[in-house]
Amino acid sequence: MRALVISGGGSKGAFAGGVAQYLIEEQKRDYDLFLGTSTGSLLVPHIAANEIGKVREIFTNVTQRDIFSVSPFVQRKKDNREFVSINFINSLWQFIKMKRTFGESKALKRNIKRKFTKEEYDRIRSMREDVVVTVSNLSKNRVEYKSINDCSYEEFCNWIWVSCNYIPFMSLATVNGFEYADGGLGCVVPIREAIERGATEIDAVILESENMVGNKVLGKNPFSLMISLFGHLLEQLEKHDVTIGKLAAKNKDVTLNLYYTPTKLTENSLIFSKRLMVKWWQEGFDYAKKKHQDLDSNELKL
Repeated sequence: MRALVISGGGSKGAFAGGVAQYLIEEQKRDYDLFLGTSTGSLLVPHIAANEIGKVREIFTNVTQRDIFSVSPFVQRKKDNREFVSINFINSLWQFIKMKRTFGESKALKRNIKRKFTKEEYDRIRSMREDVVVTVSNLSKNRVEYKSINDCSYEEFCNWIWVSCNYIPFMSLATVNGFEYADGGLGCVVPIREAIERGATEIDAVILESENMVGNKVLGKNPFSLMISLFGHLLEQLEKHDVTIGKLAAKNKDVTLNLYYTPTKLTENSLIFSKRLMVKWWQEGFDYAKKKHQDLDSNELKL
């Protein structure tokens, strides 16, 4: 059984979309199982429904307003660089309302239901083995995996949204009395879960470079420093997930193909820029193409 796994990574999900497009359209990969965390959870249902063109249109046109109903950020541009700084008014208003997060992502919840239709949900149920999204149950301090086969359409849309809620910058969700947040807080790359569900060959897209080149730019104020520290912790968790995935794949004799970003795409994956995301989608496609051309070339030499 062949599986596609896409890690968390915010706006960098556009790169994963390009990789998936190449694997499906050019390499003719037919996946049975799809697993995603955070931005990966947004991608995998559309990919499983054979809607590559649609998800490309969605991902390369998303804006901050499509994600945040209350944005904790102000997006700015200086020279050719785009960055974010704190939105003091919105963050202060959240404190006044006694909210526990700097921002709210209810706009994303509405957009998920608009973009991922009941017809696509039914199509996936009839033609795929499974589509799974990763969430973090903060009340129970555990990671949970939500299968499309165990959920109604409404429930599955809600779990996709929950998987993307990167607290404390987005909404903290409550489901059945438990508080949930971004799946990446517990598992960034669910390779081992794919193996546990029967995958024998896995293509895993990891939205981070394999080896960091250059120094990381830390935030210049407490708010942006917090984003940098969260990014550091998630990168360490991601490496752990990949190591565990490799060991599980070796023990179960599973073929594991890893697709990293060739460079560090951004210091802040909560920046949603059309220009950057169009560029990253094409870079993902080109990267996967080059990787397979190199593999084919090496096989010919052997």
